[in-house]
Amino acid sequence: MSNWIATWGTAQQLARPAESGGGPQLPPDDDPTAGDAPVGDLQAEPAAAPTKISAQTVRMVARTTVGGSAVRVALSNSFGHPPVRVEAARVALHDSGTATRDGSARHLTFGGRTTVVLPTGAQIHSDPIEYDVPAQTDLVVSLYIPGEEVTPTTHELGLRTAWFAPGDQSAARHLRDATAFTSYLWLTGIDVLAPSTAATIVAIGDSITDGAGTTPGADTPWPSRLARRLAARHDLPPRAVINMGIAGNRLLRETDGFGAAALARFDRDVLARPGARWVVLSEGGNDIIFGSMPGMPDSEQATTEDIIAGYRTLIGRAHLHGLRIIGCTLTQIGGSFVFTPENERTRQDVNRWIRGGGEFDAVADLDAATRDPSEPTRLRAEFDSGDHVHPNDAGNKAIADAFDLELFRD
Repeated sequence: MSNWIATWGTAQQLARPAESGGGPQLPPDDDPTAGDAPVGDLQAEPAAAPTKISAQTVRMVARTTVGGSAVRVALSNSFGHPPVRVEAARVALHDSGTATRDGSARHLTFGGRTTVVLPTGAQIHSDPIEYDVPAQTDLVVSLYIPGEEVTPTTHELGLRTAWFAPGDQSAARHLRDATAFTSYLWLTGIDVLAPSTAATIVAIGDSITDGAGTTPGADTPWPSRLARRLAARHDLPPRAVINMGIAGNRLLRETDGFGAAALARFDRDVLARPGARWVVLSEGGNDIIFGSMPGMPDSEQATTEDIIAGYRTLIGRAHLHGLRIIGCTLTQIGGSFVFTPENERTRQDVNRWIRGGGEFDAVADLDAATRDPSEPTRLRAEFDSGDHVHPNDAGNKAIADAFDLELFRD
């Protein structure tokens, strides 16, 4: 027996205007050195996520967390304006840079057709194809968008190098005249046909879940590290972990450019994910911070009671659909420009409820895992990415290590 589970995923938001252009120009296909260098690790500054795609191929890399015997890809036009036509789509194993592994590319079809139109607001899965998908392996998804000036739905903080290139190069092993960027366009999920015991853990959160402060290309956000911890436990069934964090996201309210609030996106980003059995909720810090910023109207303020009410709503939704939900305490912001004594009091009050309220099925105490023992309002110095808010690679390891893996048994 097998079942479909999400092995990789990302939450989407409306693309914001590009602030910079340019990116590393890659060698043409007939260059004998093409694909030899690890282009994904180039030090050159990638371009911002493109806000328009016009007769171009987009190529993106995503790492599986659980393997399977078949694969399908989810594309979404959740925040696009007009319908988007995808003329060609392919999946392959990643080699290096823009290159796919020789002989690994497969056409994706949608209802038996090689083209698909993504309606406004819709998410569509490709037809399943038999494909040996190993765990912890980089897959490449290439999409050719033939339309003129198409606005993409995007996940901005991709942390993996992607590329856009002129014309239909979806079948090319190497891309010509490609421009690098670090976001995901339209690609929102990859599912695999896994053993019947396999299941998915969905991490929904803000920038700390998304991986802000970690090393690009290193795959060190805490959900990725948690996935590797689970993969190393051979006494546990396969457990995928998908990262539904959005930098700047809030629990209660939408913020322009930072995605729909967790309350609004929970059904799409959590409940709709195949094989989801657990949800890890790490939201609420931005509700405290954003509402206290100068010039914010009173309607943007979030009290402890407001945040708890939001948690209770999501706990109820998760339980209604048979998911167990793990609440995460809010981490420290001491020493940053957003720290105030009032914010700290609210954070502590929220954390006391998360720990002692008894309404989450379990608690992961990220605050305890990352705080400086001598200054509990601050991150430990060795975990600080430099802005006193976002944990670095070591801090994300500490967060992943804070989870009791026994929570994820059947």
